[in-house]
Amino acid sequence: MATPAADDGRHRPLRLGLVGGGRRGGEYLAALGSRNDMALGRLATGNGHGDGLAPHGCVVTGDWRDVVAADDLDGVIVATPPALHADMVRAAVEAGLPVLVEAPLATTVDAAAALTALAEDRDAVVLVVHSDLFHPAYRALKSQALGMGSLHALRTAGGGWGPFGPDAAPLWHRGPRDVAMCLDLTGDRPETVEAWRKEARDVPDGHGEVLGLRLTFPDGLVADIEVGNLVPHAKRFLAANYARHVMTYDPTDAEALVLAVRLDSPRCITMEEPARALAAADEDTVAAILREFADAVRGGPRPLRSLRLGADVVRVLADAESTLARAAAG
Repeated sequence: MATPAADDGRHRPLRLGLVGGGRRGGEYLAALGSRNDMALGRLATGNGHGDGLAPHGCVVTGDWRDVVAADDLDGVIVATPPALHADMVRAAVEAGLPVLVEAPLATTVDAAAALTALAEDRDAVVLVVHSDLFHPAYRALKSQALGMGSLHALRTAGGGWGPFGPDAAPLWHRGPRDVAMCLDLTGDRPETVEAWRKEARDVPDGHGEVLGLRLTFPDGLVADIEVGNLVPHAKRFLAANYARHVMTYDPTDAEALVLAVRLDSPRCITMEEPARALAAADEDTVAAILREFADAVRGGPRPLRSLRLGADVVRVLADAESTLARAAAG
């Protein structure tokens, strides 16, 4: 791995590789193009348009192994379908490359556990990206929550139209974001995981479904989650119910973070006063992700919490998948 160096007391830009030229990969491409502290050195994409996507001087390949094997990179970003993540992360860690990987970390519990053990054993940088956890409004919610007492219930809903196909199952494509927020806010693992299909049907683009998940935590707290790829308009919503407050997070709304004061019952949604928007930092989510990755690559704290949370999210999703499979078989 190339070692970040200092020239005249200043860090040179980090040279990064990117695996994946789809929608999410394109967001990283755009973000890297606007920064002066990092640059895209290599791109692996199978979409056939890599040369048109990559900046001048970037080496484009159709094989992700060429990126991971390169000796002129300071780190690699993995933004591919979930089923490919485990092999790519393992290869990067074994090559000594810091790696930023879109959630989920893997699609099996064993693979996630093995990656976690490998990364911790090698003191590797592995940043697992659950996007909402980097959103300034979500971070403001967590900060506000510190003075609100016990968390009593959570409800989330996330979805949109598509994507469809065998590598884009809603549970693994959309579910990690909602599950991650619930585990992050509770700071715990659920005791039980229930899952069911609320809707399933074929559409011209493929097979779609909307799923319900219920996570029950050791203290009795329940998190209700809905995710799907049959939602006509993109949505992302979280409601966190505290003793006398409800905070809602919705990054699709102009007022992304809202606080309301409730009446007596922790589960009652009757409000005592009008809801009000709360201020949040003005930083783009992808920019925040890249900033934290760069800090870790340059020798800052290892993102171990991100890695362990990534493994816990995989465990919850695998439990949900098993529940759905048993229901389908019985």
